[in-house]
Amino acid sequence: MAYSLAPFAPQTGLRGMVTAADHLASTAGLALLADGGSAADAAVGTAAVMAVTSPYLCGMGGDMLAVVSAPGADPVALLATGRAGSGVDPAKLRAEGHAVMPVRGDFRTVPVPGAVDGWLALHGRFGRLPLSRVLGPAIELAEEGFVASLMLSLASHLVYQVPGAQELCPDGPLPLEAQVRLPSVGRTLRAIAGDGRDGFYGGEFGRNLLDLGQGVFVEADMTRDFAQWCDPLVLRVWGHDLWTVPAPSQGYLTLASSWIADRVGIGTDPTDPLWAHLIVEASRAAGHDRPAVLYDGAEGTFLLDEQRLADAAHRIRLDRAAPPDVTAGAPADPSASLARIADGDTTHLCAVDADGLGVSLTQSNALDFGSHLVAGSTGIFLHNRGVGFSLVPGHPAELAPGKRPPHTLSPMLATTPDGALSHLIGAMGGDAQPQILQQILARMLHAGQDAATAVAAARVSLVAPAAGPFRLWWGDDLGVCVERHAPAAWMDGLTERGHRVIPIVAFEPNAVGGAQIISVVDGMEGDGRHFVGAADPRSPCAGTASR
Repeated sequence: MAYSLAPFAPQTGLRGMVTAADHLASTAGLALLADGGSAADAAVGTAAVMAVTSPYLCGMGGDMLAVVSAPGADPVALLATGRAGSGVDPAKLRAEGHAVMPVRGDFRTVPVPGAVDGWLALHGRFGRLPLSRVLGPAIELAEEGFVASLMLSLASHLVYQVPGAQELCPDGPLPLEAQVRLPSVGRTLRAIAGDGRDGFYGGEFGRNLLDLGQGVFVEADMTRDFAQWCDPLVLRVWGHDLWTVPAPSQGYLTLASSWIADRVGIGTDPTDPLWAHLIVEASRAAGHDRPAVLYDGAEGTFLLDEQRLADAAHRIRLDRAAPPDVTAGAPADPSASLARIADGDTTHLCAVDADGLGVSLTQSNALDFGSHLVAGSTGIFLHNRGVGFSLVPGHPAELAPGKRPPHTLSPMLATTPDGALSHLIGAMGGDAQPQILQQILARMLHAGQDAATAVAAARVSLVAPAAGPFRLWWGDDLGVCVERHAPAAWMDGLTERGHRVIPIVAFEPNAVGGAQIISVVDGMEGDGRHFVGAADPRSPCAGTASR
């Protein structure tokens, strides 16, 4: 496990920390801090490197969400999520026989990507270094090359025949430790560094998206700013204020399930099978109606209404699993979707600087390389976040021009009651992200575990194998994945309470995600406060960097 500690000492000038799913990215972020950059500079630089070295997780063709904590101010949320093109028509998709959104190879599933607008907004509000310096490490890696990781090598088998992927895979699937150069990606990064959003949405990328979309997008779609600063959702649980991004993100589920777990009296012993049962049941109670209530514009005051959460907690029994739901908003034919467990290929990163600015940032392609469509000569893979739209007529999340789909990305942070930053945290894992975060928070904030112990500990995760990507709550066949290194009593305890238990290989990120954490903790007497970082061992290339 990558694990690090650095003193919180603003007077020395060179103190900070970055955690990411790739050590090249965290090292780049740390170098930006050492150059006098802020946590925002480090976060954007780290995110850009991830877009280069891990295109199966994220990229400029995807979305980005973040929560930012600045000293002396309430946290703020950043929604950099794309919107459906002006040419989409749900009635036409239904007429073609689609009960749910197409998953691959269809531009109607590709909202205009929001990540680049997100980078620019974060840098513009909180950055200190020139954008060219912030994007410099990513540009260098794209143009000069880097060594393919094991995960990139394996993932390349999915797309080596996709038109436009030949720069990444010039000779077929990438051999392990192959040298990878992406000059077209570097060229796009240089355009952004020089011309901002005009270099991306108004440049080569935008032109390719318009041409390849064949009417799905119009020029006006490229001029809309996809980065929105907004008030985060907040809820007090376990003596901390938990902050996350609002709808269309599912982040409210992290807050709701944590509140519910606390309300029903989850204990402080994570080895107890009752602890695992209540984690599962709190997640089920919080999320059972997600298909009906999560959409672009959903009100956080409703989603986190105390009576609504209390009613959800009332569903829980200590001795047995709640009966399955028939969920509102389900498609007419859910079997038309792909059957996968905990879908989602995403990455999370955290950055904090000596001044105490903290950034919790998640970015994603949705599913591995997204739609398996490439923006022409740029070599940039386009996400398929539009799979989150509904095709049920009149549903509040029904596909429509300019609309944002329900979103799995759920970055968050925690503060103490006096407003001091205590934790930056987020994860990959598709529908499982709130479940992952809830468990880690319960371990750290309630059971008193340190970040490294909490992030490495065994997890449970709800799955609905027949429901398809990002449709966990649309199935009535819910099972519970349990990592094999879990306490032995978990398996029996969950089974006895009526859960369908699915043992999985320990440290399997596709089922239980990969999290990144930075905690701000009190040091020894007279030693001030410290940053403690942990990068999930389920992410093979993960790295924590500090100085």
